[in-house]
Amino acid sequence: MKIKPLSRRTLLRGMAGSLSVGLALPALEAMREPKTASAATLPPIFGVFFWGGGLPWHAGHGPEQANGTDLWTPSSTGANFTPSELLAPLAPYMPSVATGLTPHTEVPTSPPGQEDGHMRGFMVSLTGDRIRPEGFDHPSHTLTALRPTLDQYVAKHLDFYKSDAPKYSSLVLGVSPARFHDYGHWNAISYNGPDSMNLPIMDPVQLYNLLFSVPADVDLLARRASLLDAVKDDANSLKLRLGSKDRERLESHLDHLNAVQHRLELTQVACEDPGVPSPTDELIAKAGLMGDLLGHALACNLTRAFSFMLTSPATTHVFSNLNVANDFHTTVHNGEWANARAVHLYQMQAFAAMLSKLDGLVDTEGATLLDRSAIFGLSEYGEGFKHSVSEMPTLIVGGCNGALRRGVHTREVGGNISKVHVTLLRALGIETPSFGFNGGETTEAVSGFLA
Repeated sequence: MKIKPLSRRTLLRGMAGSLSVGLALPALEAMREPKTASAATLPPIFGVFFWGGGLPWHAGHGPEQANGTDLWTPSSTGANFTPSELLAPLAPYMPSVATGLTPHTEVPTSPPGQEDGHMRGFMVSLTGDRIRPEGFDHPSHTLTALRPTLDQYVAKHLDFYKSDAPKYSSLVLGVSPARFHDYGHWNAISYNGPDSMNLPIMDPVQLYNLLFSVPADVDLLARRASLLDAVKDDANSLKLRLGSKDRERLESHLDHLNAVQHRLELTQVACEDPGVPSPTDELIAKAGLMGDLLGHALACNLTRAFSFMLTSPATTHVFSNLNVANDFHTTVHNGEWANARAVHLYQMQAFAAMLSKLDGLVDTEGATLLDRSAIFGLSEYGEGFKHSVSEMPTLIVGGCNGALRRGVHTREVGGNISKVHVTLLRALGIETPSFGFNGGETTEAVSGFLA
């Protein structure tokens, strides 16, 4: 049967209420411009969660730290490990933990001091590279990055957002306002590149106003979903006029539209105004409050990438609620091991408070935001007593749409910390033959983490 050519301007037509509506078709052979369409899926989420101060010291960090107990490393490796004391607050969210890792980047001898874990550990963990030697000054603790931090690398990568970019490429959030210095990386963990930092939003009301003070146009989304319903009858009639290949393309296009409609419906369900928050200075409560706002932003598809700085590098936060008299930077340098233990447990409880908000938002298919997420948990060094970069704390929380195995412990003493970066990037669908720079390159992911 000879097929009558279709105009490129052909629309699927229907009625939505009293209005006549039209929806464009994909290019078909009948228009002499064939093109296939791909199915839509709910995309992954990437986040970084940072806490200052590393971990309590123990022999794995060096002989001077041997008077402490390892409260972080689980006693067994593989799946379904028993959480350690500090990992216990995170256990409901099934973190995967890589222990024993350390930076492998080169440490230039000039300018001196670039081996300091406060700065080296931070930079390698977040960028896969060393500190930029030019402009580095150890006495004044002045430094910058050579490249973007992982949150910005992902948010600006074409493989992550593709053509479906949300309103914000990333959100940069913080909780504690305490700072070791009022300049440089002591104020932020997110870099666009050299000398270009992204300062965190730390006021819940400011974050709310940014995200929700102008309501999302849910009515527009509803009209778009109704339009898809209205043109289905016309689409079915059109199939009878098309050749087999064009019918396949039209059906693929309709499948794509159905998936889009489903996503719109999910967005309308999840995209609710969480209400103006009541500010608090208590760290766990504030982490939960900021996590709730972040979760709603992710559910509304306002962004799919974020960094969350609970406490800043070399944090001077005073944990008076734990009866710790000094700021935390002083506490660890004084060798107050019991106080360090209490503070780090408290910080993991704050991490859990944030995760609980992402785990509590469920779509109509039963998947949570955490199921879609890959969240990189880290600190600036292994421990703060001697600024050790041995035994760097690194963990990944979330399933990343099934790309990550959850609840796995892998131990590799002296292993390259950039294996975690490779793991995260590959789970997110970002092509990563290798990652790491200036001696820190690796092609390997963490063993057992990728599904």
